[in-house]
Amino acid sequence: MTADRLSLTMGIMTDRAFRPPRIAAVAAAFFLSACIAPAPERAMQLVPDGTGLPGAAEIYAVGYENIVERYIEPIPVAQIAFQGLRGFGAIDPAFTVHEDKGVIEVHHDDRVIARHQAPGTDDLDGWARLTVAVAAEARSASPILGAASDEKIYEAVFDGVLSELDVFSRYAGAAQAKRNRAMREGFGGIGIRYTNGDGVVRILSIMRGSPAEGSGVQKGDRITHVDGLPVSNLLTEQLFERLRGAVESTVVITVVREAVERPLRFELKRAHIVPETVTLNVDDRLAIIKISSFNQNTAVSVAEALEGLHDAGADMIDGVVLDLRGNPGGLLSQAVQVADLFLGEGGIVSTRGRHPDSVHHYTAGGRDLARGLSMVVLIDGKSASSAEIVAAALQDRGRAAVAGTTSYGKGTVQTVIHLPNEGEITLTWSRFFAPSGYTLHGLGVRPAICTSGAKGEVASTSAALVAGTLANKASLAAAMARWRRIPVKSEDVRNELRATCPSQPRFATYELAVARQLLADHRLYAQAVDAAATPTTASRADGTP
Repeated sequence: MTADRLSLTMGIMTDRAFRPPRIAAVAAAFFLSACIAPAPERAMQLVPDGTGLPGAAEIYAVGYENIVERYIEPIPVAQIAFQGLRGFGAIDPAFTVHEDKGVIEVHHDDRVIARHQAPGTDDLDGWARLTVAVAAEARSASPILGAASDEKIYEAVFDGVLSELDVFSRYAGAAQAKRNRAMREGFGGIGIRYTNGDGVVRILSIMRGSPAEGSGVQKGDRITHVDGLPVSNLLTEQLFERLRGAVESTVVITVVREAVERPLRFELKRAHIVPETVTLNVDDRLAIIKISSFNQNTAVSVAEALEGLHDAGADMIDGVVLDLRGNPGGLLSQAVQVADLFLGEGGIVSTRGRHPDSVHHYTAGGRDLARGLSMVVLIDGKSASSAEIVAAALQDRGRAAVAGTTSYGKGTVQTVIHLPNEGEITLTWSRFFAPSGYTLHGLGVRPAICTSGAKGEVASTSAALVAGTLANKASLAAAMARWRRIPVKSEDVRNELRATCPSQPRFATYELAVARQLLADHRLYAQAVDAAATPTTASRADGTP
């Protein structure tokens, strides 16, 4: 696979030559609903500033500077910082901030407790210092704010800042940021999924290749103790933290098992665990690959599934179903790599934003690991971001027929900003575009075979739906062509087009029946692929790039 730039970790430069390199402490990664955020390039020394918040001015300055320089739309620091000041009202509604003729007035219970001259529109350091000062005044005047934790104060400010932007830009405190990184990058654990309700912790499943597998621990076991501590006394977060830990460290769990008289004790050595996102099921000559999200192991898992199919005898398989229904997205790099597993040369996706480092063009350069097998991609209203990139690429390039409902329509890329308090800001910084050039944001991917509202007896109704849709191939091709011509800001037209195949969650077997109908009839399959592909890639339903 090739691209103009494939490294997802960047050295970030700023044109503010005389500012200390605070952005060097920010490691960024591109993602769509989640991301890999490497460790900062240098440790940030937090110096107490007398406000009760260690290094607060630096934390705000790092956040403000990155938002101003990297957000997808230009926005002055004065605008976002003022919204950050107003964020204290989320903790204590009696606290308000007003601006009049360049003067910032701080109120509590309708009483003015401070006045400040507003810094310049682009004065990052000035607004960071003002935020610290107002935080101190607010905590002094308000018992509610005074009792709030440091993290609650940071959260109030950055939630206020990001409320001005878009629904995908958000702040996570240190604890949540740690959990986010674990989902993206993996964590030290033993490889079990469990439920925790009313003090009863029961193992639901055991990950393949994990320390728990082969240890004697079984699905259905009820965990009673972790390192000798009863789980009935642990909050969910405490249990979470006790089961996880440093790789190679040990944890002892005690379980109760039905039909076993005494409790069982297992000592397990933690390993690096990356949550499983890919499952393969071969059903009546169809290879059904389900991707639940995109983390750092997704592409490798899909490649292993495809290679396993061929090792077992691909002549026994009529086609591949890539099920992306309900998939909320994940790492951009993994979306690119998964699409590349099915494509030869040609575009996969491009990203464009205001910051120079947000501009990329990703192209395929590998080999089709499905080896030309016919392919159907399933999507629904919950398929978003990375899932949409894969579906759009395979549809535009004429590699697969897409069935289901219009996807979610999240066509923006986020970058993660590490803050000195170990929190992180998820910031929208670019839009992504399908190979044919249309933006998916607010629009989504339109399937060739639309199943919105479809119901009834699966075999007969799915066959009728496929045949009826493809009876007028010219109409379908025209609808797809119009879909790809819509400008980014034409919201009314986008809504009108989405209404032609309403976005819905679809988790039943109906779409699988549609896929089976398409893959059983090469003529219908080729029509579905050709009608939805871009003109330069039509007539390639045989799987060639």
